[in-house]
Amino acid sequence: MALLLAPPAFAETMSVETARGPVDAPHSPETVAVFDLAAFDSLTALSVKPQGMVRPVYLSYLEDAAAGTDVVGSLFEPDFEALFALNPDLIIAGGRSSEQVPELARIAPTLDMTIWEDTIGEGLARLATYGEIFDKEEQAAALAADFQTKLSETKEALAGKGTALIVMTNGPKISAYGTGGRFGWLHEALGLPEAVEDVQMTDHGEAISFEFIREANPDILLVIDRMAAIGQESEGAHATLDNALVHETSAWKSGQVVHLSAAPIYIAGGGIQSMNLTLDEINAALAEQ
Repeated sequence: MALLLAPPAFAETMSVETARGPVDAPHSPETVAVFDLAAFDSLTALSVKPQGMVRPVYLSYLEDAAAGTDVVGSLFEPDFEALFALNPDLIIAGGRSSEQVPELARIAPTLDMTIWEDTIGEGLARLATYGEIFDKEEQAAALAADFQTKLSETKEALAGKGTALIVMTNGPKISAYGTGGRFGWLHEALGLPEAVEDVQMTDHGEAISFEFIREANPDILLVIDRMAAIGQESEGAHATLDNALVHETSAWKSGQVVHLSAAPIYIAGGGIQSMNLTLDEINAALAEQ
């Protein structure tokens, strides 16, 4: 008698928007590998735990969530052997891992969830998409609503606080970022006027000097320490900016030099927890002054 084999059971698929356009993804996938920390940030906020994750995680608030997951490589280099062994139903990549999307897509449906040009808009869109994929629509909507409320309250608290300059230190080197840069949402969404309006729009910011900071004379100096973000030991941002020329700025004199937690905004920018953390730190440093 012939053996009758049941046809393979395929998960229901759905079309989702990604950085590369619409892609078909499984609905409620059972095995997920994540190669993007902004994605992991938002998934964790939705209580979605992937089975495969990159290392290092860089973000202390996500270490517990990453515990127990299979290591499937780093942000830049997938461990294809480990990934094949995991046999994921869905792979989520983006940002630093985006170049690997074509190769990852040969293993399983892969979403490029890069967040770049519109941190808040893209970040909230990605959050909503994860809600749809994992049946967490209500949680995603609630997280987005809470964030928008916090954003409005922060903008109101900062009204009239003066101009701001965003700088990133990399050891002794300093770069500035304007409205069009990767951290520009801090200007746009919070209504913080730029101390310098023609900062170069490059991925790594415009290389600047202490004289540049003094001439810009910001009322608020927002600082991101790249070496701290990636866990490297170097001269820290506090030491780098403790300079006689920086001391002449209104920001230094009024105590409005804000050192943001670097890893969340630099490594996981657009993740819902990352954006909330950044707003909380700005609020704590400036809202009461």
